[in-house]
Amino acid sequence: MGPQGLEAPPTPSMSSGLPPQPLWLQPRPRAAGWDPPTLSPSAGVTQCPGPNLQCLSRGRGAEQGVRGGHRLSSMSHRMLWGGRGDPLPAPPGRGAPAPTPVLPSTSAAPGPSPAATGTTGTIGTIGSTGTMGTTGTTGTTGTMGTTGSIGSTGHGEAWPWPWAQGSTSSGQHRLTLPLPVPRVPGVKAAPRGSALALGLNSVRIRCQNEAVFQYHITFSPEVECRSVRLAMLKEHQAVLGDVMAFDGSILFLPIQLPQLLTLRVQRRSDGQDVTISIQSTKVLEPSSDLCIPFYNVVFRRVMRLLDMQLVGRNFFEPSQALVLQQYRLQVWPGYTVSIRKKDGGLFLLVDAIHKVIRSESILSFMRSIYRQSPGSFQEECMKQLVGSVVITRYNNRTYRLHDIDWSKTPQDTFTLASGEVVTFSSYYSKTYGITIKELEQPLLIHRPKEKLSPEGKPRLDLVLLVPELTFMTGIPELRKDSRMLRTMRQSPQQHYQRLSSLLQRIRSSTEASRELQRWGLLLEPDIHRTQGRVLPMERINLRHGSITPSEDLSWAKAVVREASISAISMNYWLLVYPWRLQSLAKDLVCAMESVCGPIGMRLSRPVLLELQDDRIETYARSIRSALSSEEKVQILLCIISGSREDLYAAIKKLCCVQCPVPSQVRGVGTLSGQPAKLRSVVQKVLLQMNCKLGGELWGVDIPLKQLMVVGMDVHHSHSRDMRSVIGFVASMNPILTRWYSRVVFQMPHQEIADSLRLCLADALQHFHEMNHCLPRKIVVFRDGVSDSQLDTVLRYEIPQLQKALDTFESYTPGLVVLVVQKQHSTNLYTLATEQLTAPPPGTVIDHTVGTSSCIPAAPASPWAPPVSLWLSPHPCGSHHIPVALTSSLWLSPHPCGSHHVPRLTFKLCHLYWNWPGTVRVPAPCGYAHRLAFLAGHILHHEPGAQLCDKLFFL
Repeated sequence: MGPQGLEAPPTPSMSSGLPPQPLWLQPRPRAAGWDPPTLSPSAGVTQCPGPNLQCLSRGRGAEQGVRGGHRLSSMSHRMLWGGRGDPLPAPPGRGAPAPTPVLPSTSAAPGPSPAATGTTGTIGTIGSTGTMGTTGTTGTTGTMGTTGSIGSTGHGEAWPWPWAQGSTSSGQHRLTLPLPVPRVPGVKAAPRGSALALGLNSVRIRCQNEAVFQYHITFSPEVECRSVRLAMLKEHQAVLGDVMAFDGSILFLPIQLPQLLTLRVQRRSDGQDVTISIQSTKVLEPSSDLCIPFYNVVFRRVMRLLDMQLVGRNFFEPSQALVLQQYRLQVWPGYTVSIRKKDGGLFLLVDAIHKVIRSESILSFMRSIYRQSPGSFQEECMKQLVGSVVITRYNNRTYRLHDIDWSKTPQDTFTLASGEVVTFSSYYSKTYGITIKELEQPLLIHRPKEKLSPEGKPRLDLVLLVPELTFMTGIPELRKDSRMLRTMRQSPQQHYQRLSSLLQRIRSSTEASRELQRWGLLLEPDIHRTQGRVLPMERINLRHGSITPSEDLSWAKAVVREASISAISMNYWLLVYPWRLQSLAKDLVCAMESVCGPIGMRLSRPVLLELQDDRIETYARSIRSALSSEEKVQILLCIISGSREDLYAAIKKLCCVQCPVPSQVRGVGTLSGQPAKLRSVVQKVLLQMNCKLGGELWGVDIPLKQLMVVGMDVHHSHSRDMRSVIGFVASMNPILTRWYSRVVFQMPHQEIADSLRLCLADALQHFHEMNHCLPRKIVVFRDGVSDSQLDTVLRYEIPQLQKALDTFESYTPGLVVLVVQKQHSTNLYTLATEQLTAPPPGTVIDHTVGTSSCIPAAPASPWAPPVSLWLSPHPCGSHHIPVALTSSLWLSPHPCGSHHVPRLTFKLCHLYWNWPGTVRVPAPCGYAHRLAFLAGHILHHEPGAQLCDKLFFL
């Protein structure tokens, strides 16, 4: 039994004395109107190892069995996957896996089958012609007529296939074989879900050139400046043509030159003759990966020809800015464009975006901080500015601020590349014609990423910015303003119209079209349209039953009216509050007592800890004293006045590191208001506290047995030490509702693989302690990885996972590593109506526009090929959909079919207990992100080991 007599799901290792199963764990009845055939051994039934399991053979040995021939006493496992009837993996020690499918021959002669009479049968042969014989009749001979169907006995079988629809008047199950579908390059069959017509913000590119030719260029004597090199090449346009892409040493041309070509040119600076040697090196296909970089250079030229300005990596139109005077903001419309190679060919990925620019400068922002906090001016500036992204209007470049130099002013000097020493004020006056008014302001510091000097040595330059000429971007504090968000939001139809407008502008511009034609690039006139599928909706399982979510995939009302799967009684807990909030604390306890019953929790009266003031020292001293004197405290609930990050951080450090105990901190602003509002807030607080105590709120059907799901994410700190934090969580029970967590700190440039092996080995050890067995299937969700880091994950992190598995003797589980990418520009639209709309939750695309062919190859091994897909798990209303990209990098002896990957991912998007609905990423990734952020941003230390089996970080 669970704590305080509450029912908890049993662990698989317990063989006796189990409590009654919840309703949602009990086997479900078969669907009405379907009954599996009952066959005797004489009809070709082979007994297989394992309870309640039989293999329907074809009278010629079990090795010729048919897919879908397993017959179970309970159809619950089959129904969890929607009744596809796929063969289940053989459990350990229960014999061989399901036999290979063998279809009946279609060339058999019509007539009675060999087993003519005397057996109970629904088995017959399928002929090339003939009628369907009677079925389900004892001792009836199945004959074959003229329409190719099933007799009652013989070599054939009546399989419960997914496409078997309806029945005849005699109780027959009509078998309708699917028509063959022509194979389209890049398109895979959709094994699960209903079909849905979709559009993407991608435009297919046709390459009209037969090839692209690569050449290596050398100059004798050496020419240092790359722009001078390019100018020398352009003097020979009669030979090379006017279409070229040159990076300083490698030249790409759409025409073929001799194997070795020598040209001569005179250097203008001193009149010296320079010899240019052009050596042919490669002949590339137009869609080669080596061509993609300069294709993107070509398209950036196209965007400039459309009078767009490059800001960072994207293009914007400041002349079309939307000015919001009431917010002192400007919204610049723009586009992000890139040419990518997908499974279906070359595509132009286009996204309509906006950049929010504040009208006030950083200097004005700093002055407002000084008026509010003159005593802690520098500290507040550092807190609010460091880590933010700013833009300089004079060159439209963006920078991330890393520090503030209070000792430097615009009157200080620096050295130009020419060696001239100038002041900041004179430099801006001469270069940009800008006069700096405030000469005593400090300078902002941006530290670029480490670069190499021409000599190959590391070089790290500092960029100093003047606050008066710098403006903040983004709207972090204005996201709560729903009116402003509605002003900026685009519907899918508006988003599509902006993409269509850009394509029309390219076609209408003679110069832009010519630039593309020079390289043989032809854009299709509209966005790419394809077909996806929609996964079935998931049931939400609670203690006494299950519910079907509403259309918006929310079950917020159900989780506060029905009991959670397991609830931990709060028998001894602390309530900490300042004396000024005594009345609020009393109302809070009353509200908690009134709402705890429906969700299945038992609540005792708390130990009240009333403070004389709300200083950090008072909170820390009182909490430490209470926890040291009372060892049986289950959880701590603190009420703080206002949104005080310093006080919140102090309480969390104390309760997570120094005196490990689950804690819940709430601001007074969220607890005040009308009684109805307080009741709603208290319900959410109790659910969170139940999670932190080790309770389980809700679940979904998980058909895979002995499964462990792992989530990993990395938090990168912008502080001076620049340490990164790895959050690692792993499931500990069959229904994926118990979790083990670890945190690892690492220095810059240190590979995550250095600590990954230890995390997984510890998780496997805890899994064994709880279940008395090791998982046979491990699915790892790796978050926070860009395309450029996929090779690092494949070659450094995955081998560490393998080493963790090797620490256990004779242990070879199935392993899948999935990379979840949230930061991308792919959008989906449904094409069911005249107006484009957002696709429904559960929409999947796993063909054509994926990148599985671009994923780095795995080391030589028998692993399965990678899979790339887009999954839309979360409803997004009128906004175009932000989808989660999942790439399967590593498939060891496959723990589940590749078509199950999106279904399992979609299920996990229902299990994030901080939100009673679906979320954008699988729950393990969400938990790992919360854990890494708490440890890296607030704790700056590893949490206590006593909390590793609880979701204390929610």
